[in-house]
Amino acid sequence: MKDATTLDKRYLRMARIWSENSYCQRRQVGALVVKDKMIISDGYNGTPSGFENICEEDGVTKPYVLHAEANAITKIARSGNNSEGATLYVTDSPCIECAKLIIQSGIRRVVFARSYRLTDGIDLLRRAGIEVEHMPIEGYE
Repeated sequence: MKDATTLDKRYLRMARIWSENSYCQRRQVGALVVKDKMIISDGYNGTPSGFENICEEDGVTKPYVLHAEANAITKIARSGNNSEGATLYVTDSPCIECAKLIIQSGIRRVVFARSYRLTDGIDLLRRAGIEVEHMPIEGYE
């Protein structure tokens, strides 16, 4: 039987691999939502469906680019699943906008590999009672 840390790191590595689907140049982010040891959703940062796969213009991220967490959560909304009590594995710590979506979606735990310079998203998640864990993975700090 695998211990929780082993599974957490495995899901984070999978999120990192999933981030490779992103067309974003500045930062590729991947996310997985796991419930009862099953992946119920995935996401990576990018433009909305039907838009060109170009995330930046002149080195600046376009304002309509969706974050990996938002993509994963909205996929759940369109499916028959729900994220109540689930864990979100994400390559980078969530921003405040994604933190609000995470809180509203019923996700109870967030595990991330890389810290972002702003901590307001993590601070909000902790304030909401969501378990947050920073778990660096090899080669991705």
